[in-house]
Amino acid sequence: MTPAAAAAGTASAGTGKLSLAGPTIVDSFGNVDYYTTVPGDTIVTVADAFGITEADLAQFNGLQSGTGLAPQTKLRLIPAAGPVPGARGTATLDADGIPTSYLIEANDTLGGITYRFGITEEQLAEANKVPYAYEKGNTYFVRAGNHIQLQKNPVDSRSGTGKIVTNSFGQAVFYTTVDGDSFDSLGYKFRSTTDQLLQYNPSLAAGQPIPAGVRLRLIPGDLKIDGAQGTFTVDADGIPATYTTAPGDTESRVSFRFGVSDLRSANRPLAGVDPVWYAFADTASGEFVPGQTISLALNMPMHK
Repeated sequence: MTPAAAAAGTASAGTGKLSLAGPTIVDSFGNVDYYTTVPGDTIVTVADAFGITEADLAQFNGLQSGTGLAPQTKLRLIPAAGPVPGARGTATLDADGIPTSYLIEANDTLGGITYRFGITEEQLAEANKVPYAYEKGNTYFVRAGNHIQLQKNPVDSRSGTGKIVTNSFGQAVFYTTVDGDSFDSLGYKFRSTTDQLLQYNPSLAAGQPIPAGVRLRLIPGDLKIDGAQGTFTVDADGIPATYTTAPGDTESRVSFRFGVSDLRSANRPLAGVDPVWYAFADTASGEFVPGQTISLALNMPMHK
């Protein structure tokens, strides 16, 4: 990350309520991690400006509450470097002191990680190019040994402005590239890793620029994956419309392959109490009975 020292008077760029006159250092999301005091600043005014408590500000900087602040004092606005409850692993810092990556330890929590590094769950997900960073059984995102990113790399300001084609669930399925697009910029925007973009788009090459005017696929689609090995049809825009199940297919994997957030709503029965009309070979695992043709589109539902 490039040096993040911000101009004076921009304290409100992060979580601040007021604008102070001193210079700030912000992370890649615009969160203010450090503030350098000017004459007249106090713990009270700085804490209020950045939306933290006086006690936290004092603790982060090893100060006593009520202590005066000398001009040119560089204050931390996130917890002091080192382990905290729920985030006891090792972090990497850049030259400005901004945390850039972190190695998760056993018993870490999502709340502990976001608190220690002064970022939100949404920002953590974006930095790692995933849709979300929720904890579910401590296995999805927060798992021991997982090396995670805490910041984004710089991207071209022109990136991400190309045409997006979505399915009926609002999921981006295709994107037409523009000058300035890169694997990082598209990954942050569409929450797809570089490996995924390469798999979904064989015409792309790792380490090579992405040409403008290329229609990229943002879902597996043509790429068969474990648990979604069947065939499908598309509409006039190339959006997946129907799917015929294969042995071993599961509801969750079919949904993932085609960017479907609510497969059941596209296949709801017109009568009865069952949530869907299609049949399962194993209800507990969500495995489909093979040979069924189901809808992949809310605007073209199938009712039985």
